[in-house]
Amino acid sequence: MQQIKTYLDHIATISDADWAFFTSKLQRRIIPKKTVFLKRDAIENHISFIESGVVRLYIPKEDPEKEITFGFSFKNQFISAYDSFLTQKPSTYELQALTETTILSISYEDLQAVYKTTLIGNLVGRLTAERLFLLKSKREQYLLNLSAEERYMKLFKERPELLKVVPLKYISSYIGITAQALSRIRKRLSSAFN
Repeated sequence: MQQIKTYLDHIATISDADWAFFTSKLQRRIIPKKTVFLKRDAIENHISFIESGVVRLYIPKEDPEKEITFGFSFKNQFISAYDSFLTQKPSTYELQALTETTILSISYEDLQAVYKTTLIGNLVGRLTAERLFLLKSKREQYLLNLSAEERYMKLFKERPELLKVVPLKYISSYIGITAQALSRIRKRLSSAFN
């Protein structure tokens, strides 16, 4: 619980009463590596804070090689299929733990209770919405403005740990190219730096 408290304390002062009420609604879950913990067509019922691990957001396809990865979330970030959470309608994408992942989750119903009785609920909702908007906006801008090689280099600079824990097929999908094209870019960059 200390990680989420530290994260939120950087943004706002939280009263002891609000904090006690909020944390009474959190549930810690440990998700095994490679587990899909929100399937397409299921309704997202949680907003979660990642204590450890990496989560992939993706659109599944009949052929797993054609899945579209459009986001990753890491330690000390909120994660949710937020559009499904807000509308309480089925999700069009899935959430998968790429590593063993520990999350603190609050349900839709419990968050509504937190909204009504504390100030912290609105903060969590706003932070989640802002983070997911920025994730979407940044990816769209990268796809529109940068070459595949530039997108890879930017990802490499911003999130070097990503390349250690995320399979290259997910990274290639995320930057909008085939695995073969990513392999060529990596080879070209490797020879340029050697």
